[in-house]
Amino acid sequence: PFVIVCNHQASLDLLGMVEVIPERCVPIAKRELLYLGTVGWACWLSGIIFIERSRRDAAIEVLARTASILRREEV
Repeated sequence: PFVIVCNHQASLDLLGMVEVIPERCVPIAKRELLYLGTVGWACWLSGIIFIERSRRDAAIEVLARTASILRREEV
C-alpha cells in the first residue's frame, strides 16, 4: 500500500493525473470540490470519496471506514 498526494494547480491537471494513478487507487478529495458545478458532479459520479477538512474527526472516520471496506473486499 502507498499514498499518492497530488497537489494540482488547475482542473485540467486532473486529466493527466487519471493517466498516471494506479487502477487500484481510491481517490479522496476535499468536500469543497463537490460544489464546483460540473467538476463536482463528475467527481461524485467517478466515485471520489469526499472529506471535510474542517472536521478532523469526521475526515478520519471516513478514511478509516474506507480502509475497512477495502480490506474486507480485498480490493
